Amino acid sequence: MEFTKGHGTGNDFVLLPDPDGQLDLTPELVAALCDRRRGIGADGVLRVVRAAKHPDGAGLAGEAEWFMDYWNADGSFAEMCGNGARVFVRYLLDNELATPAGAALPVATRAGVVRALVEGDAVSVEMRRPQVYGSSTATLGGLTLPGTAVDIGNPHLVCVLPAGVELAALDLTVAPGFDPEVFPAGVNVEFIVAGDPVDGTDGHSLMRVYERGSAETLSCGTGACAVGAVALRDAGRDTGVVAVAVPGGRLTVTVTENSCWLSGPAVLVATGEISLSALTNPTHRLL
Repeated sequence: MEFTKGHGTGNDFVLLPDPDGQLDLTPELVAALCDRRRGIGADGVLRVVRAAKHPDGAGLAGEAEWFMDYWNADGSFAEMCGNGARVFVRYLLDNELATPAGAALPVATRAGVVRALVEGDAVSVEMRRPQVYGSSTATLGGLTLPGTAVDIGNPHLVCVLPAGVELAALDLTVAPGFDPEVFPAGVNVEFIVAGDPVDGTDGHSLMRVYERGSAETLSCGTGACAVGAVALRDAGRDTGVVAVAVPGGRLTVTVTENSCWLSGPAVLVATGEISLSALTNPTHRLL
């Protein structure tokens, strides 16, 4: 089976070309691919399939040719992945599977159709406007941290750290606790502090994230959009531009009246072939 490896600000993915939807992709296979010791290693898998050939994308085939079938590293589904969408678009263009038509390139996802623009190394995707809809708390290392619930096609809880709690000191090797009544399908939890001003923006946030189904990642695109929306709200603004620094680099979030643009680098770093027999052989996983 062929694959490509790519990342957006360190948020990395295994891309699997499957234009006609013939690949038998299972949670176990996804988890094996994302295993950083016995597989390729990634935060998730992006299957590149025509929308008309996938049951979750068929209803959007009239709007977009390609469907981003995104899976978390543990083999679970996710509704949307902002960095994944940017890497997915880079793959389509570099492999001449699509060309931007008109204003932007449409891509179908489980959260609907997103549009992408490409300029040099940067890929920008337009997603739904983040909906700040409530409050809850996260627990981590004995701390109970208040947070803001945000929906951007998938669930987020943005926690602004209080004075005296350092972002770098947080232990994200364990999953933060959350209220399952507020987030019955789980939640991505972002921890943020304010950064120094960045020219051309209305705010600057430093972020770390624990992603549902993938643990801590170096970057999370939808998480950055959620953070941008909260930062703008806290500044008394409905729209604006926020720089979001993540361990893997920097993303730019632009919240408009009707949508949210996520911009940053998207890079393909390797292509190759996977030995499925070696990857899935259970004897290779025995102690």
